Amino acid sequence: MPAPYQPRLVDDLLARRLANHPAVLLVGPRATGKTTTAARLARSVLRLDERAQAVAVEADPDAALHGLDEPILIDEWQIVPDVLGAVKRSVDADPRPGRFVITGSVRGDVDSPMWPGTGRLLRVAMFGLTVGELRGSLPSVPLLDRLAVDGIEPLMNGSTEQLDLRGYAELAAGGGFPQPVLRLPTTERGAWLESYVDQLLTRDAAMVTSHRDPQLLRRYLEACALNTAGITGHRSIYSAAGVAKATGEAYEQLLRNLLIIDTLPAWWTNRIKRLIRGPKRYIIDPSLALAALRVSVTGLMKDGDLLGRIIDTFVVSQLRAQLVNCETQPRLHHLRQEKGQHEIDIIVEYGGGRVFAFEIKSGNAPTRDDARHLAWLRSELGDRFIGGAVLHTGPRAFRLYDDIAAVPIAALWS
Repeated sequence: MPAPYQPRLVDDLLARRLANHPAVLLVGPRATGKTTTAARLARSVLRLDERAQAVAVEADPDAALHGLDEPILIDEWQIVPDVLGAVKRSVDADPRPGRFVITGSVRGDVDSPMWPGTGRLLRVAMFGLTVGELRGSLPSVPLLDRLAVDGIEPLMNGSTEQLDLRGYAELAAGGGFPQPVLRLPTTERGAWLESYVDQLLTRDAAMVTSHRDPQLLRRYLEACALNTAGITGHRSIYSAAGVAKATGEAYEQLLRNLLIIDTLPAWWTNRIKRLIRGPKRYIIDPSLALAALRVSVTGLMKDGDLLGRIIDTFVVSQLRAQLVNCETQPRLHHLRQEKGQHEIDIIVEYGGGRVFAFEIKSGNAPTRDDARHLAWLRSELGDRFIGGAVLHTGPRAFRLYDDIAAVPIAALWS
């Protein structure tokens, strides 16, 4: 008997897009549940990661699509890229809604100006399971939308889940990949994640480019994992990995294309001087960072710097996943002034330059001093500052100022 379906944040959005448009592209890291989610809407499935089907589609993509019951799920399109040309021609000839759902685990071709899906495929981003999805808690209105309207109030109702620092570290180490977190005992999850990293560095990377050395790529991934949630310059990354600049740049792009590395761009406004423009680099899921480094939860608890980075990476993964559902269309950034005079972990920017800001602390009892950068930002922005929160690992939420609160990380999903 197949395992019951775990409802996902993108379910309603994906169904709505397909009901109104001819083709939808569901894109995200490999093994995050895209196929399972998309298959619920499909009547026919082409799995291009199965060699026989890939060979047939590659021989004649147009013929392969002809006569199939719609909607048609085309899984892992990047294995036979020419299938998108066939989808383009089919949609141009018959633009009825609800014809194709396409999944993929590569970003590079999607961003190409010559990509055949432009103007024909609506893109929906999907990531690993959030804790809210794991707990079966899918809010009717995303948290980031509620913050835009009500400021800190949605965070003040109190978390129903009592966690300490180790509890959050265990959640981060568990990650959001459905197979290990839903179907494997805790003792087997590490082996699955290690296998994921191995396949990423060999099979998946080879599908995108042949110009890579798996051992050097592993070292580069490890350097990125050590510096996740950091503003470290790229030179420091490729130097730590022991690779040349050109090789490091190629590996950076490769991991971006495989949706393993993501960034928060620097936030900028002409109201504040001396803001740096460098992005923060993140491993897409904290469990992958720990698997790449071969660090257990026990080891993580002994490394304060890495622990802080993993908690930051975990928080960003919870917020990133809900962006696609937000009607307010927020964007995530970070803020840092030159010489680190002021630094804020997450800036949520809404239309009109309105801002909600988060600081992330591993401690369990933040004070007003932990909110000093948020208070500074409030004074700089005036009424464009919606509110701020110091996310912490303690048990309760409390106000530090009228519009700035100390809030348990669990409030993001509780």
